[in-house]
Amino acid sequence: MIKKIKGLYRVLSESGRNMGTYPTLKAAKKRLQQIEYFKHVNGKMKRRKKGKR
Repeated sequence: MIKKIKGLYRVLSESGRNMGTYPTLKAAKKRLQQIEYFKHVNGKMKRRKKGKR
């Protein structure tokens, strides 16, 4: 989620944790995409590791 605070854009997790503050909406959206990508990739890796054991 992205919120505008004091003229800056803050990326927040679903639980409200600050994931970074950026001067532009474009930069904040880019960071949010990175977070979503790694959530997906890391979830896939965890499933693979469980299957091998």
